[in-house]
Amino acid sequence: MKLTHIALHVPDAQLCADWYADYCGMVEVRRHGVKEKPVIWLGYPEQQDQFVMVLISGGPADVALAGNFSHLGFALDSTDAVDELAQRAEREGCLLWEPRDNPFPVAYYCGVLDPAGNQVEFSCGQPLG
Repeated sequence: MKLTHIALHVPDAQLCADWYADYCGMVEVRRHGVKEKPVIWLGYPEQQDQFVMVLISGGPADVALAGNFSHLGFALDSTDAVDELAQRAEREGCLLWEPRDNPFPVAYYCGVLDPAGNQVEFSCGQPLG
């Protein structure tokens, strides 16, 4: 058994797909549904047969509530990359958590809100497993 996808019900799948392409380098893998309410599958070209994120149009916006740490996590190659992404998110009005360094295993990270209000963490140095 393995995890193959995460599906998010978002207000505007195209807006979110564009954001994940821009911020995370994901590409559209597949699209179905109707033009007004598309379902868009995103992934990385070298991993699209292993894992995708599915964006389903027509859902409510998520609201980041105090104490809610539900998020999607993306690994970056350096703390400088985390800082640069956080600076960009701050300029664009979507920075949620300033970059910070926490003890192992959390490491260096920042938080950003996607257009649907989902919390997205960008980190460097977090080990898996």
